[in-house]
Formats: sequence, C-alpha cells, structure tokens
Amino acid sequence: MAGRIVVGVDGSEPSLKALKWAAGQAALTGDSLHAVIGWEYPASWSAAPGVPPDFDPEQLAQQILDECLTKALDPAVAAGVTRTVVGGNPAQALVDQAEGASLLVVGDRGHAGFKAAVLGSVSTRVAQHAPCPVVVVRGD
Repeated sequence: MAGRIVVGVDGSEPSLKALKWAAGQAALTGDSLHAVIGWEYPASWSAAPGVPPDFDPEQLAQQILDECLTKALDPAVAAGVTRTVVGGNPAQALVDQAEGASLLVVGDRGHAGFKAAVLGSVSTRVAQHAPCPVVVVRGD
C-alpha cells in the first residue's frame, strides 16, 4: 500500500535538494509526493514602510513552490506532485501536513550552535515533533 511523502520547500538550495531526494524516494517506494511551503508575516510587518497594499504573501509562496518544482523535477514528475501553501509557522505547517504520512523530508540550511539557537531551526523542530519518520537532507 503506497503512502505519502511530505517535503518542505522554501526556495533555498537545501530545500531543492530535499525535493529531489524526496522525489527519488517516492519513485522507489511508489508513495505520492506532497510539497509544502509555509509562510507567515514577520513580527515587524505592521511597521514595515512601503509594503504595497496589494502584496499577497500567499500568492508569492505559491509562486515559489511552483518555480521550485519546475526547477528541481522532471515536468512529468512535477505534474504529479500535490502542492500545499500554508499560512503559519513553516515548521508547524510541516508537522501538521505530515500527519498520516510515511515520511517527512526537509533540507538543512546548516545553521549550528548559537546561530541555530537564536534563529530556530525548521529541521530540528520537525525532527522533534513530526508524527512520522523524518529525513534531513544535508548539504555538501
């Protein structure tokens, strides 16, 4: 019985590597591939000067997701990927979307030590809280 692989995509090179890896794994296992991008307004958003009134962060996230699939995957593979844009904390969005999945795949941006503690880490958070196994695709 085929399952579902969820992969986090944010437009970064590590997320493109994770997307390629997840697509390869889905091809091996017969699982479906579900690409997820999460977005949220920065804390300082209300004070940001010059933000156009018609700016739509959800539409931008959808555009980034679509461009990543086009860039990283063969068109036939990309056409079969379920795409989800979630407003909210990206790590929590991935944990929520991974409910019932056979695997959750994320890239690793490589922050370590103090920088990771200050910035937080999506890969660390999903590894701690995901309801399924997690693969963190590392860089070079």
